[in-house]
Amino acid sequence: MSERNPVTDGLRDELRTLGAESRWVESNGCRLHVLDYGGEKPPLLVLPGITSPAITWDFIVAPLRDRVRPLVMDLRGRGLSEAGGAYGAPDFAADAAAAIDQLELADPLVLGHSLGARIAAALVAGGARPRHTIVVDPPLCGPGRGGYPTPRTSFEAQLDAGYAGTTGDEVAAAYPHWPRPELLLRARWVGTCDRDAVLDTYDRFSEEGFFDWWAAVEGRATFISGGDSPVVTEAGAAEARAANPDAAYAVVPAAGHMVPWDNLPGFMSEVDQALKTELAIDGAAS
Repeated sequence: MSERNPVTDGLRDELRTLGAESRWVESNGCRLHVLDYGGEKPPLLVLPGITSPAITWDFIVAPLRDRVRPLVMDLRGRGLSEAGGAYGAPDFAADAAAAIDQLELADPLVLGHSLGARIAAALVAGGARPRHTIVVDPPLCGPGRGGYPTPRTSFEAQLDAGYAGTTGDEVAAAYPHWPRPELLLRARWVGTCDRDAVLDTYDRFSEEGFFDWWAAVEGRATFISGGDSPVVTEAGAAEARAANPDAAYAVVPAAGHMVPWDNLPGFMSEVDQALKTELAIDGAAS
């Protein structure tokens, strides 16, 4: 039996303080949770990383509510979403497609970070046509490219600590530049990530290639990377640009792989630019 901590009443109460509604979708036998911030603005579907439940994106998406309607998925096996099934990027992409369909998200923007960035690219490569695709520091590893720079044992240790009841200080050892509230939030929520879901997903990083998906992404797209990221190096960013030269590219300085956590103002500046470009294009079209 797979391992994860239950979502306690206290964690559910924390969700209720956000001003977002819990919505539910069904995909390939899994019941999946989506935080919907509501409003009449264009929908922005956010796909988080490998151990980032939806609530960990609140400090990023809440300030965007004047421009978009954020919706953040708990990927299968994380947060309130059920575990089970397969954990390849196309499987997660099918979950995202189900959310777009069942929540009736007309012409959404899609933003994915890390694992979520791979999912976003696979979603579009599989035939979805969002109005704008934003990928943030996607793992570029794959067949013949070597593995993910953070070892599997590091994820195992973080999960073990989360299941045992980790602290903000312990999380800070891995993420020394994060704001204190986000360290504490991760400490409370990382234990809701299912061990098999995380480790099976990790193993897929070396089995599935990002560049084929990225080359197939059509329409408006933005690639954002951290200037100090070990996941998207300067050479990797250049290869991404060659694979999809029509996309926009931006580098956030003083940021590692966890771009918005490391440099929120720099990250938000690039997201704002993508949204301004989107609005300007739509305004010209109308």
